[in-house]
Parts: sequence; structure tokens; C-alpha cells
Amino acid sequence: MKEDVTNALVMIQPILYSYSFNGPPEPVLLDSSSILPDRILLLDMFFHVVIFHGETIANWRRQGFQNLPDHENFRQLLQAPVDDAQEILRCRFPMPRYVDCDQGSSQARFLLSRVNPSQTHNNLYGWSQDGGGAPVLTDDVSLQVFMEHLKKLAVSSSS
Repeated sequence: MKEDVTNALVMIQPILYSYSFNGPPEPVLLDSSSILPDRILLLDMFFHVVIFHGETIANWRRQGFQNLPDHENFRQLLQAPVDDAQEILRCRFPMPRYVDCDQGSSQARFLLSRVNPSQTHNNLYGWSQDGGGAPVLTDDVSLQVFMEHLKKLAVSSSS
């Protein structure tokens, strides 16, 4: 199996796109701070393509707002990541596993296992004030904590 550089990079560093009412889809950090209740996330991991609905979007979808004529924008917002995912599925070999999930569902693990846990159960109270992201229940440290420890080790004397 031979892949181009772009696909090889997606295998190493997955791509996360955010869909919202505020504008066109945009790439966001692969971080728990990107998980917001009013967003739909599309995660491309080459072998998996995940569509993740934030808590508010998932509730609106369960209530059937997309079927009401007054909510055409919501219907388009729900359809946009599906169309992009179908394009990825159509062009890629081997065909990736397609996962469509809501925040808090068991299938959300596909996204939660890949994001940087900048917000966890250990530091939840400090992050809840700025309104960004969802906590990831993990014992792993965030990339920021890892880098701080690495810097300390790099400049400390080895005796």
C-alpha cells in the first residue's frame, strides 16, 4: 500500500474540523478544548472517520429540529460534515471505519482517545470558567504538562 504525503501525515497526526453556525468549517486543535456543546467535529484519522455532535447539537437532533421547516440552517449544519465524510470515504483505500456519535455516547471514545487531554477531571474546576471544552476522563497528562516536565529535565543537572 502506497500513500501520498498528505495521507501519511493524516495517519500520524489526525485532522479535526469544527462545524458551527458561526461560519464555514475550520480546522481546530486536536485538543479537548475543541469539544464544545454547539459544535460538530469531523475527525479524520485515515483508518477512522468520526463525526462527533456536541451536547446541544445532539439534543436538538434527538428532538428532531432538523425536520422542521424553520430550521433549514440546522439541517444544513448537520449535513455538511456528513457530505465531507462521504467524500473522504469515497476516495480512500482501504475504506475507513465511519463513526457518527454524540457527546456522552459510547462511540465518542473514538474522538476522546485522540484528543490532547488539556482538560481532565484533575483540573476541571480551573477550566470551567472560560467555557471551553469538555473534560476527558484519563490518567494521561496533557501535552503542555509533558513539555513542562521535559524542559525541566533538559535544563536540570544530571548528578
